[in-house]
Amino acid sequence: MPPLNLVDVKDYVEKNIGTFHSKRLQSIEQLKLSKILKRKNPYLFKAKNILTAQDLIQSLIDAHLSSQEETIFGDFLESLAIFINNQVYGGSKSSTEGIDLEFDVNGIRYIVSIKSGPNWGNSSQISRMKGNFIRAIRVLRTGNSQLHIIPVNGCCYGRDNRPDKGDYFKYCGQKFWEFISGNSELYIEIIKPLGHKTKEKNEEFLETYSKIINKFTLEFNLDFCDDGIINWQKLLKFNSSDLSKG
Repeated sequence: MPPLNLVDVKDYVEKNIGTFHSKRLQSIEQLKLSKILKRKNPYLFKAKNILTAQDLIQSLIDAHLSSQEETIFGDFLESLAIFINNQVYGGSKSSTEGIDLEFDVNGIRYIVSIKSGPNWGNSSQISRMKGNFIRAIRVLRTGNSQLHIIPVNGCCYGRDNRPDKGDYFKYCGQKFWEFISGNSELYIEIIKPLGHKTKEKNEEFLETYSKIINKFTLEFNLDFCDDGIINWQKLLKFNSSDLSKG
């Protein structure tokens, strides 16, 4: 196998990290106040004693962004992992449902489901992943019943000190990046190019973020405040009442 060329990894990250920033920006630009008011829990914000429209709006948008950024960046890390593995082991994106990466090493076919961190799912989601592994193994062995296949749940950050789960392995953080690349220091190396043009991208994002906060705060004041005070009853009816339209 060829050793991993870190210059190629750096070039890939710098070339593709812009996708994360553009999708992050797009996520906030496409927001509608009515949609986030219906998605989030108004009881929670009342319990937190939020008193101003701006604080409420900022909390709603920050909650939306937190979940969106995790998904968007997770997609980027998955594509990076596949790129790196391809450079070393010739692996590729799998066409099998629920499997992200396939590659061969020393006569073993590894099938990998890539997640962001170790605490990514509940028991039903983990069972679904196991089911995907079982179906993938069945399909792959259709043409070669003797094929040695090992399923792996790879997590881009974090730790799991008990990687052998019985019917699959779970590699997290350093172990995952070393597993797909053969480089024990890769988990540190990939952090360096992630800051490529971050300052200008964040300035662009902050400008749009502030604009949305101001715009939504004005809308919220008009529709859900009485004399400058949040009307929680009106907000709850909009969020939860069967009579609420839209």
